[in-house]
Amino acid sequence: MSQTSDIIRLLPDSVANQIAAGEVIQRPASVIKELVENAVDAGATKIQIVLLDAGRTLIQVIDNGSGMSETDARLAFERHATSKITAAADLFSLHTMGFRGEALASIAAVAQVDMRTMLKDSSLGTRIIINGSVVESQEPEACAPGTNIMVKNLFFNVPARRKFLKKDSVEFSNILREFERLALVNPDVELSIIHNDMLLHQLSKAPVKRRIADLFGKTIEQKLIPIETDTSIVRISGFIGLPESARKRNALQYLFVNGRNMRHPGFHKAIMSCYEGIIANDQQPNYFVNFDVDPQTIDVNIHPTKSEIKFENEGAIWQMLVAAVRESLGRFNASGAIDFDLTDAPEIPAFNPDSTGEHNIELDPTYNPFDSAPAELPTDSIITPPVSFPDMTGASPGRPQSSSVSSSSGRVSSINTRNWEKLYEDFASRRDAPDNGLIDSSIRIADQPELPAMSSQPITTTGRYIQFNQRYIVSAAKSGLMIVDQNRAHMRILYDRYISTDMAVSSQKVLFPEVMELSPALNVTLTEIADDLQRSGFDISFLGGCSWSINGIPADLDSLNTRETLMNIIADVAELGRDSHEPIEKRIALSMARAAALKHGTTLNETEMTALMGDLLKLSSPDYTPDGKLIISIIPTDDVVKLF
Repeated sequence: MSQTSDIIRLLPDSVANQIAAGEVIQRPASVIKELVENAVDAGATKIQIVLLDAGRTLIQVIDNGSGMSETDARLAFERHATSKITAAADLFSLHTMGFRGEALASIAAVAQVDMRTMLKDSSLGTRIIINGSVVESQEPEACAPGTNIMVKNLFFNVPARRKFLKKDSVEFSNILREFERLALVNPDVELSIIHNDMLLHQLSKAPVKRRIADLFGKTIEQKLIPIETDTSIVRISGFIGLPESARKRNALQYLFVNGRNMRHPGFHKAIMSCYEGIIANDQQPNYFVNFDVDPQTIDVNIHPTKSEIKFENEGAIWQMLVAAVRESLGRFNASGAIDFDLTDAPEIPAFNPDSTGEHNIELDPTYNPFDSAPAELPTDSIITPPVSFPDMTGASPGRPQSSSVSSSSGRVSSINTRNWEKLYEDFASRRDAPDNGLIDSSIRIADQPELPAMSSQPITTTGRYIQFNQRYIVSAAKSGLMIVDQNRAHMRILYDRYISTDMAVSSQKVLFPEVMELSPALNVTLTEIADDLQRSGFDISFLGGCSWSINGIPADLDSLNTRETLMNIIADVAELGRDSHEPIEKRIALSMARAAALKHGTTLNETEMTALMGDLLKLSSPDYTPDGKLIISIIPTDDVVKLF
């Protein structure tokens, strides 16, 4: 029996680095994250990023940090070579962004790298050129203090990875989102980014709130409120958005821990719970929240991207976060105030005034008429007709009188407490009197089943169709009761109308052209879809930088807020743009339909409901919206019968 030969082999470093790059370097944005974090760890106060073709051709990061010696520059590209830690125990006292020693080795394995670096106190630096993990040359060179690293032709030796990169606009959007995260977590560092020779951001050192405004526009600064709490476990600081600034899409939501970006679904849910009841269910608040904790109580070594972090005291921090957010919302009157409007309060009639006609009396503050019922009142009292009391104010009979409350004197008008006994005697006598045929006197309160509470929303009955809750259209169908969501139904109708239009949609000129200031990320999206928007009826013109002028919109949208409508469309396309397989025309059509569709709360008359239902039922796919939400629901006849 022959013995098999050994089959396990040690992988070459170049292959191992390519395998590691699959986790660390996923797209050009990953390269920028790793290089900028290295620059921050090197003490840089000024960092410049230069890009060509959304990072495919070139990613260059220039910093004024400490720089590297000739030996360190060579070792930096070896796997697991790092200056951040020396022992396993150092993982629990990290004060740097990087520590794994994989980033530069992974980048060099899938790209061509050209790096120049020099120590601050040196007169001569070094230049090293690496091509797919192979060091081609290293030689002395005069350069500026700090590090200048160029990453060229990313994934040139991994064709499958390069092939599956998204379009330049999508990859550049990812780069800008990563840049925003890096800029927010390093407000004391000057940052700039240039793409295809165009300067997009030039951020100076600034406080966090100013950095937020520099990134996302000055209007957001007035819509943020601070949060602050300091305990022995955690110090929470940052800003949360006012409820009126909540967004349906692309909300600005950032969490940081010890100056590091992180994703934490639990803390996100904690913040969202504080906004329940004060923003719509389909909206998201903005927030920028930083947690300062003891490094020994967290574990950042969960994933190579270091964005998933475990907390030792997660439950306690969750509660402190909820308390801090709710306190800020309450302190800035963002959670709404108690409504003391007495318009819908029950009326308390006045009874038999004394001979002086005085109705203002001082009540016993300890008296509560609901503490106990009169001993003589039976628990099975029969239902009686409404009791009519004499009018005491000279108003017309039968007209309810409002009770007036004086906040200064603590007195209540139109109530005389000395006549409660007379009131009860009158009630008792009427209880024993015949009901004049109004009700069956054998029916008692105790015998009645408890009925479910009815909706306080109005129900509009209009013949064939019924509008319920100003949201649904109800109608009888062959198989049961048909309920239709009017917003989704109209969205489906408009969507089909937009995509079936072969020719350009006519544009409605606006009286006063409106100027839009976009973030660089949204500006890239709008640049990509500008021609498609023109064909869809939007008349827009580029003003330079990130500014656009809105000169006209489709006729179907002329009743809506021009700027808000277009911003929603751009945000929708930016969010869905990751799926390059869906035609851009369908994404624009869906965004337009969503913006122009009937809103919940809109009252419809019979003609409008009939027209809406007629248009819906003519469609080939009336049951679902283009994004897969249910439009029509049928309650079977048998289920309706079972209710009774």
